[in-house]
Amino acid sequence: MTGFGKAMLSEFCFEEGYVNLNNGSFGSLPRQVLDATEIMAREAESAPDLFMRRTYLQLLANVRSRVSKFINAEADECVIVPNSTHGINTVLMNIDWKDGDIIVAFTTTYGAVGSTLRAVRDRNPGLSLKIITLIYPMRHVELLQLFEKELAAIPRHDGQTVLCVLDGIVSVPGVIMPWEDMCKICKSYNVLSLVDGAHLIGQVPVDLNAAQPDFWISNCHKWLYSKRGSAILYVPHRNHHMIRVTLPVSIGYVSPDDPPPRLDGSARFIRLFEWTGTIDMIPFLSIDAALNFREAIGGEKKINDYCHNMAVQGGKRLAAVLGTRVLDQTGELTANMTNVLVPVDISEFSGEELGALLSNFNNTLLDKYNCFAGIYFHDRKCWVRCSAQIWIELSDFEYVGKAILEICQAYVNQGLEVPASPDIIMVEEEMEDH
Repeated sequence: MTGFGKAMLSEFCFEEGYVNLNNGSFGSLPRQVLDATEIMAREAESAPDLFMRRTYLQLLANVRSRVSKFINAEADECVIVPNSTHGINTVLMNIDWKDGDIIVAFTTTYGAVGSTLRAVRDRNPGLSLKIITLIYPMRHVELLQLFEKELAAIPRHDGQTVLCVLDGIVSVPGVIMPWEDMCKICKSYNVLSLVDGAHLIGQVPVDLNAAQPDFWISNCHKWLYSKRGSAILYVPHRNHHMIRVTLPVSIGYVSPDDPPPRLDGSARFIRLFEWTGTIDMIPFLSIDAALNFREAIGGEKKINDYCHNMAVQGGKRLAAVLGTRVLDQTGELTANMTNVLVPVDISEFSGEELGALLSNFNNTLLDKYNCFAGIYFHDRKCWVRCSAQIWIELSDFEYVGKAILEICQAYVNQGLEVPASPDIIMVEEEMEDH
């Protein structure tokens, strides 16, 4: 196996010359994992009934066993779903919302999740949303103090359900949230904790037995190197009774009207998610090959030490090229993603202008420079989020920085053309597979 840096590019599927500083959005598949998935796909097609009725279930059980150990949970507390958005929707759909119930979220909550919360509220009259404003950079101690203050201010009554959707690592800005401590605060205020850990697994160590969230979801196809889409949904034993249906509802559903004997407890929970309709099961099973690949290249500490150090040093190098600053001046907020200020003043931009600027950055980075990093807007400033990975070197940050500078200069020289029908505007975040 080759060493980290550009030599590792041969282990992935990128076209020659492409500079990928945006692993955080859609993940990147190692060739070794791709090869393993192709072998499984051929096996499935050679005897479909054998594979789907028997082999798949055996392989899936192995995946749940391995990945549960990776996050220090029990195998029968973990099921595999397509992505984090799917898992979050599943949890929210299973709660019996009543008048006076409240969902707590943040201005930095991922956009698709925010849309889900609004949809849940719109379908449940009497349910309300409480949105806490976060402006980064913000120290963890400040966030925890604000969070506890906001939860303490919620009027409570008997039988009320209050649930908080919190990030493990925020999408944009790409910063660590003190989610373990936030789960403890939730528990102390009788608030259910739903952790959107889309960026967690494979980027930072996770110990769910210690953290004890009420629900936790993380994408495996982002930082763990599995095939899109594959994610893990964790529900502790104490909350299995709350999860009664899947998306979509399928043969695992157990109705109170079903004649005995009926599956119950963990057996029912696992059965629910084993089969939710015929789909390509290979991405779910690719988690096993992804874990094998990580072991083969040196394991978790080696991988994340390299990526974290590259994020810190790369952020500094990129800020020097752009003549700006990194968002995280203390290091407390940084895992394997770094956020750097882009030298363009957007403080007076309209929504249409922001959409046009975002489209211009994205299209030019892809079409002219054959690279990508995540441009986004936060606190009326323009930022770029860069994902450090085992194939990245400091020269990649320099290349992307020079590309961004040239785009900014072109904007200064030529202005910004706002199309009659601009692209969808995502003021706080760029689209990514959640």
